Amino acid sequence: MPWLQKLLRGGVFGVLLLTMLKGDGMQAGIPREPAVPPNCSGEEHSLDKQSPSGCSDGGQEADWAQTASGPSPFEKEAASFLNHSTACDSGGGPLGLGAASSPESAKALPSSRLQIATFGGGCFWCLEAIFQQLRGVRKVTSGYSGGWVKNPTYKQVCTGTTGHAEVIQILFDPQEISYEELVEIFFAVHDPTTPNRQGPDVGPQYRSIILYHSPEQRSAALRIKQRLEHSGQFSAPIVTEIVPFEAFYPAEDYHQNYFRQNPNQPYCQAVIAPKLQKFQKRFSQKLQPTDSQPPSAPPGP
Repeated sequence: MPWLQKLLRGGVFGVLLLTMLKGDGMQAGIPREPAVPPNCSGEEHSLDKQSPSGCSDGGQEADWAQTASGPSPFEKEAASFLNHSTACDSGGGPLGLGAASSPESAKALPSSRLQIATFGGGCFWCLEAIFQQLRGVRKVTSGYSGGWVKNPTYKQVCTGTTGHAEVIQILFDPQEISYEELVEIFFAVHDPTTPNRQGPDVGPQYRSIILYHSPEQRSAALRIKQRLEHSGQFSAPIVTEIVPFEAFYPAEDYHQNYFRQNPNQPYCQAVIAPKLQKFQKRFSQKLQPTDSQPPSAPPGP
């Protein structure tokens, strides 16, 4: 649908068309509240995404080693992340460093070498679908990070007043895929030169952001950003924020695995599928085996 993809990039008209394609956004400026399962608190989710993503192309040292007193912060993060599906039973709350996570849960990890990366670059549906297909990636969760409001809802984040960005948190095995590789792919699958915007999505919640979990991640992200800035690959300055991670709040259930659950939805076909197809072609050597991948992008016309 090349004609449709061109229309999707057409400014205000593109935003309106994308909203209609999603079928769950704003209609005549009035948020619709379709029937969806309640979240942990018993409140209904709101599907009032104001403008779906165009997914454009385009510290101080700390002791992170495991000590005799217990698991390292990375292990605690990974344990908390792996167990986030049970957060509702314990009252929810932020995940990642500083989240409630006992040494016992950390020791229950399938592998203590797993690490976490947190990126934001437009609508999290698109980033989630891409990073789920990479070898070495064990889990991808869509959520909110980088702001000051605790336990934000999607409706709150959409106002642009919480400080949070739509992000994905990635649990990965650094022996199969390095953090540097993840950062390079992140810069390749979105436009890091547009402040507070990705395609027709406008607002601070759609900003380009890397939230690092260690001094090593900070150094790697800065190094790759600087290399890209000097490469001439982008015609405008890179505006990606590189900031320390503080907390991660998983998004509502209906946002998780969105492309996997809705591959035939018009928005997924018109926006996410073309991006996946391009990604799969460029990074074919980094994809998971075919039998373990989520639904692939359908072939183009």
